[in-house]
Amino acid sequence: MHHHLAEIIASILIVGIALQWIGWRLKIPALILLIIAGFIMGPLTGWLKPSEDFGDLLQPMISLSVAVILFEGGLNLRWHELKANTHVIYRLVTWNVVLTFLFGSLAAHYLVGLSWTVALMFGAIIIVTGPTVIMPLLKQANLRKKPAALLRWEGIVNDPIGALLVVLIYGYYVQSEGDTLATGILGGLAISLVVSVALGVGIGLFIARAFRQGSVPEYLKSPLILIAVVLVYTIANRVQSESGLLATTILGITLANQNLSTLHELKRFKEYVTILLVSSTFIVLTADIQPEILQRLGWQSWVLLALVIFVFRPLAIYISTIGTDISKQERLLIMWIAPRGIVAAAVAGLFGSQLAQKGYEGAELLLPLVFALIILTVTMHGLSIGWIARKLNLASAHPDGILIVGASLWSTGLAAELQKNDVPVMLIDTRWKHLKAARMQNIPTHYGEILSETTEEVLELSNITKLVAVTPNEAYNTLICSRFAPELGHHNVYEMGWKNIVREGDGKEKDSRKVPSQSIRGDCLFDGQISYEEFRDSFAHGWQFESTPLTEKYGIDNVLEDKPEGTMLIAALDEAGHVQLYPWDKDLDADDFSVVISYVPDKKGEEVEAKKSKKGSKS
Repeated sequence: MHHHLAEIIASILIVGIALQWIGWRLKIPALILLIIAGFIMGPLTGWLKPSEDFGDLLQPMISLSVAVILFEGGLNLRWHELKANTHVIYRLVTWNVVLTFLFGSLAAHYLVGLSWTVALMFGAIIIVTGPTVIMPLLKQANLRKKPAALLRWEGIVNDPIGALLVVLIYGYYVQSEGDTLATGILGGLAISLVVSVALGVGIGLFIARAFRQGSVPEYLKSPLILIAVVLVYTIANRVQSESGLLATTILGITLANQNLSTLHELKRFKEYVTILLVSSTFIVLTADIQPEILQRLGWQSWVLLALVIFVFRPLAIYISTIGTDISKQERLLIMWIAPRGIVAAAVAGLFGSQLAQKGYEGAELLLPLVFALIILTVTMHGLSIGWIARKLNLASAHPDGILIVGASLWSTGLAAELQKNDVPVMLIDTRWKHLKAARMQNIPTHYGEILSETTEEVLELSNITKLVAVTPNEAYNTLICSRFAPELGHHNVYEMGWKNIVREGDGKEKDSRKVPSQSIRGDCLFDGQISYEEFRDSFAHGWQFESTPLTEKYGIDNVLEDKPEGTMLIAALDEAGHVQLYPWDKDLDADDFSVVISYVPDKKGEEVEAKKSKKGSKS
């Protein structure tokens, strides 16, 4: 039995991460693949039977996983986003919640015939737009900062609110002897809010202070935070059932806004854990659903789901955002995007069965209704968010965007050449005068320090997929690459080659003592053929960047043959607009490139030198 359980757990983890990778490669939401995998591993093959395999441990495992996921989501909520969009975010977590709850509850009761208890719980469940789904979709779509912040805040804040509201409604009807429904729910919400704020903020500030004072060694920081999440969740739940989700979310928000020097490393660790939890939890929850339960849904149920997706959500967002500074395009996007995730599934699975056992009318429909909503919204919103965002001009239409750190005449020339080929590019530098040439050519620029938090707050980097560090300071270039490599990928950050060559007699040898470890460096630009100083001097002597269209009969080799001697390859673009900086991956087929950018010597200068050499030979 133990061996079988170990094999089941291993298969869940392996399949989950494999599908995350496949989803990334195919540019489709991995959650869709995880749902399919859950049905295959569970109902179709019978390999995975979560309720039997894990028994009483299933629900605690899911609850703790959701708590960690919501905490990680809270780590991505920064106060500067709230300050910039206070009015809209406030409406999304108040009026939008109330309207969605009312619309869903009334329709579930009068259209489908659910009892008021089950109908109110359905209305509370559809409030959640989980971060387990929202966060991956935002990464996939490369949304601009404002709409991404709005969807992120709504999803992460409303998730625990919806779950808590379900618990309070359940407690009122099944356990409470309070006088009125409103009094019971409002009283429970007040208790939960006080407990969650006290625990989340208090423990968050305590941890931040301990980190600043050096009271915790580096290797214990991530485990300590993980245990803090479990502690906060457990204590909050002891005081008020399911308030732990709200408390862990507040803990994450508190730590995210303490300006801790190690926050990036901690966030990276939590992101790794969250990916494992999201992948495995989605598979487990889906595998526990029997396909026949979806057959219980009549036409009224499908009409209800259609109303939730196509009417209630758009109407609630439209009414909630009246009088705010949100643009028409942003409003349309938020009206459509509202995928449900793990929290909705976990809450419906837990309370649906309990209500059914107690004989509440329509309780057996709660779980299939919610799971059908999850499948529909994850599929429709996941597959459409990128296309809709680009149509509304809220995301880059180009697959690649390049951030160039270090403005000089030659890097400005490179940026201009990339821009000619419709590649989104931005130049950033700490010296205002160095950005003058770029501004005169209408190249987007930013004056500031790329590593400062202020720059991170104001800079719009949703369309940036590659970073090129080309300042005169090699160590600074490496520092920038090491900072952005976890976000963009180690093969998407580039820096100039280090001057690691010393002269010994007439030869040259590498001096490895001067070069930092490859693990913290970016990829070496242009195969290290040319240094910053050589770029600067050659550009001053007339070298230029040139773009050459490629065809089946005219390839890169032909370009190099026709160009002057010394020409260097810089970058190549394919038909889809993807950019590959030289040296590109050996596995790439050069025949797929449509344009090549090269660095070409001054032709006039060559002609002058040739004439001088001829005169010298005659004399």
